[in-house]
Amino acid sequence: MNKFKLQVLAADKPFYEGECYSLILPTTNGEYGILANHCNMLGAIIPGVLRVNLDGTKTEIASVSSGVFKIENNNVLLLVDSIERPEEIDINRAKRDAEKAREALLQKMSRQEYYSTQIKLARAINRLKVKSNITK
Repeated sequence: MNKFKLQVLAADKPFYEGECYSLILPTTNGEYGILANHCNMLGAIIPGVLRVNLDGTKTEIASVSSGVFKIENNNVLLLVDSIERPEEIDINRAKRDAEKAREALLQKMSRQEYYSTQIKLARAINRLKVKSNITK
């Protein structure tokens, strides 16, 4: 099985840099799979579950927020606002964030505030899914 170079950068820290066998991203058009020698392209990442196979056997998951990806000459670059492994997620905080966002959506707000709150809710729900391994 062929590998490709993967670089994942979050706004606050580098997350991963090295070789990868396969990658599945949450995109605006659904989940998108990437293997070695994929055609060059750019795309948007939405909050969801990132699935990465680094060693050819086990797939690891992470909670990822909005961002972009670039595939060029067997190199994949992900730039995201945030990314967390299941062990990094505080489930109580994620529950509080989800509840706070749900309550905020019931309030009168501007369109921009509404969309921002929807993104916060999607991120919190996604973090809960990853933490509880519902997505496996």
